[in-house]
Amino acid sequence: MSVTIRDAMTDPALFGDQFGGVSWKVWRALLAGFYGLPLTREERADFLTLTGRQSTPRRAFDELWLVVGRRGGKSQSAALLAVFEAAFNDYSDRLSPGEVATVMVLAADRKQARSVFRYISGMLHANPMLARMIAREDKEAIELTNRTAIEVHTASFRAVRGYTVACCIADEVAFWRSEDSANPDHEIINAIRPAMATLNGKLIALSSPYARRGALWDAYRQNYGKETPILVAQAPSRKMNPALPQRIVDAALARDQSAAASEYLAQFRSDIEGFVKREAVEACIVPGRIELPYLAQFQYRAFVDPSGGSKDSMTLAIGHEEGGTAVVDAIREVKPPFSPESVVADFAELMRDYRISQVEGDRYGGEWPRERFAVHRITYEVAHKTRSELYRDMLPLINSGRVELPDDERLLAQLCSLERRTGRGGKDSIDHAPGAHDDRANAVAGLLANKRKPRKTAGTW
Repeated sequence: MSVTIRDAMTDPALFGDQFGGVSWKVWRALLAGFYGLPLTREERADFLTLTGRQSTPRRAFDELWLVVGRRGGKSQSAALLAVFEAAFNDYSDRLSPGEVATVMVLAADRKQARSVFRYISGMLHANPMLARMIAREDKEAIELTNRTAIEVHTASFRAVRGYTVACCIADEVAFWRSEDSANPDHEIINAIRPAMATLNGKLIALSSPYARRGALWDAYRQNYGKETPILVAQAPSRKMNPALPQRIVDAALARDQSAAASEYLAQFRSDIEGFVKREAVEACIVPGRIELPYLAQFQYRAFVDPSGGSKDSMTLAIGHEEGGTAVVDAIREVKPPFSPESVVADFAELMRDYRISQVEGDRYGGEWPRERFAVHRITYEVAHKTRSELYRDMLPLINSGRVELPDDERLLAQLCSLERRTGRGGKDSIDHAPGAHDDRANAVAGLLANKRKPRKTAGTW
């Protein structure tokens, strides 16, 4: 007799003590519907409310995209699904000799990955029957005796290659970030699908919502409330976790209604949108160009994004004007940890190669950038525009194609990941997404948009 997801959640011999209570009844209805189980009248009402559909399913789905508020039980549910898919399913008839079926949990960062892994390990060890199935365990993987393994990784398209995946659980997919890609969620999901083909694996994405873009938004927009093969559900935190005090939600709404509506009411944010289209940036990139040498007929400028060396990168961009086009000749980035004095010396040497004796940058660190560059006979001037203003004034140059950019994937990803946010007073701000970086993008924006008063020999960009 096979074990269903409902059995796993309600049987006291399995996880009934953890998932069998009233507070988990909506989760049980949703997951029972996802696996194609018959629903009770109460479960049917909950399922239709969550999914916006008009009818209950007649068979199991291959994909579940769940948009749910914070503290709604996503991490515990991800752990439950990982254990259920690994321990209670037999994939051996479809595996080659020596092959292992992997249940892969992908998290936005290491902290979240560790959190989900602790839930998974705890659930397996707490049940004597399941504990006996553990053949090997380390910090990121648990191998079971039934030729399955559970592995937890940070979200990366490289992490999913070379596996035979029985189930992929994408935790907080709306917040996946990458320094190498402007669309990491789409790229990772596209990379995982072939790995699931052999075992007809399930894709389960659980996340709080964010901006109206990305894989989660696309799945929601295309499938929520529609009779498609992909199941999409949406629920505020207290719908999935009624034990969450209402006062916490109310306090969050009072502090910042837009953010709280996303975090606790599971609404995609309408006050955040992408800043620049990928196609516009790609049109400015010169394929194969990494860096240009100094040429005496041009006058070069530089912009630096300083850093103290412990958290953010320190970056430098150098460029010139040529026939009305802004050309970015060179970009340098030094990742932390580093010695700021040593980086200033290296940047100053590069600027001397381009005959540059003056550099612009922001107000970071008070007087230290001015003092350290002065040691190398480079004048440091504070930019008169804010970061948002630099990005704002760079945009028309990119959109009109009056920029030549190097073939730099990190720069492309950072520019395409910039967000425009509308504040309470209606004023826009432009910045990187939470957990992302914009060090290279900021140096380039400063170079392009923060023009000094033009000299006689200066260009017009």
